Amino acid sequence: MKRRTIAIFLILIFGFNFELKAETDKIVIKKLKNGHYQMLVNEKPYVVKGVCYAPIPIGKSHLTNFMCDPNKPWVVDGKIMQEMGINTIRLYHAGDEPKFCKAMIEDLYKLYGIRTILGHNLGFWDYPPPNYGDEEFIKEITEETLKMIEYFKDTQGILFWNLGNENNYSFDGRINPWSTPEIDELKSHRDKTNARAKIYYSFVNEVAKKIKEIDPNHPVSLGNGETVGLKIAAGNCPDVDLLGCIVYRGKVFGTFFKEVKRKFDKPVVLTEYGCDAYNAVKQKEDQRNQAKFLRSQWLDLEKNFANGEGIGNCLGGAIFEWTDEWWKTSESDRDSWLVHDISASWGMGAYDFDAKAGKNMNEEWFGLLAISEELDESGNNKRIPRKAYYVLRALWNDKVAREKETEKKKKPKGAKVIKKNTK
Repeated sequence: MKRRTIAIFLILIFGFNFELKAETDKIVIKKLKNGHYQMLVNEKPYVVKGVCYAPIPIGKSHLTNFMCDPNKPWVVDGKIMQEMGINTIRLYHAGDEPKFCKAMIEDLYKLYGIRTILGHNLGFWDYPPPNYGDEEFIKEITEETLKMIEYFKDTQGILFWNLGNENNYSFDGRINPWSTPEIDELKSHRDKTNARAKIYYSFVNEVAKKIKEIDPNHPVSLGNGETVGLKIAAGNCPDVDLLGCIVYRGKVFGTFFKEVKRKFDKPVVLTEYGCDAYNAVKQKEDQRNQAKFLRSQWLDLEKNFANGEGIGNCLGGAIFEWTDEWWKTSESDRDSWLVHDISASWGMGAYDFDAKAGKNMNEEWFGLLAISEELDESGNNKRIPRKAYYVLRALWNDKVAREKETEKKKKPKGAKVIKKNTK
């Protein structure tokens, strides 16, 4: 008998009054005989076709809790995502009022089958800045993280937990520097950097172990910026199930998957990758190059899936990002949140179409969808899919497009196409 049938039978016979608890999905990471990795959701292979999700309206900033928005932008977005083939969103945090986050996650899953990677930055982007060498700080953040897990662990649609967001960039003092008296006594910069890495990764490992005691059904990911610190993580953070990595390397990811295999032999989900849609050299929107880069990046991920021709340690990725964010260039200037700023925030030469500009990464233009000041019937900024949206939709949904892609891979470079005489 099914659970629901049994419940109805008991109610009819005994008049019991109780509430049925939804069954929790089982998500596991499996290592195959060939050394490759797969994610299984309820025993079925699952590849993350995801986007980073933070649909901030025009005129608002990251301080806005979009999960409380009565216009429910995720209901509009979820339909467009489903049509594209997206099966996962990445949330950086649960917000100040977790009940709204829970409702949003459940809406996306029940309406569209979209699952959620839920993150906690472990205090890294909060104020005051973190100190992972301070026992009181560690205790506070551990309790806060476990409280989040306890609240969300039975939420339908959770895929896995991601701990941290580029926190490893603090090891050498570049971002949010922290230290201890013992570290300060060390002589070399390298020794100090390595000491911080050991402290931080050991802390994450302890949190991961405690999470698994609370929730055995969802994997735990170490959130990392690039491959920085992974050798030390391997010796100090063995209890995480996978790596969640932020990577921007241009059209393809080069030696990234080999580096992960060599330094930290765990499967990896790219929790951020992508390309902006603004050309810093031509000073105009450039949908063609964004689409070209995102297509190439996805195919490189695909090559490194289980049983592919690559390393076999990739479980998918989340594109940065779903919609443009107009607030990012000047976080403290409210007037600028109403302007789609064309200033680039940082430079990356691997994005060669506008690398000559120096600073060529335009933070306000990374969306797969542009947003308009005009509102739709639900009260949200109108969504305008860019070329990249349609290119990826074809790759993820269109069998004909996939067959063409397969034929391209099979055909050797420089091969001539011989036309058959159909007369």
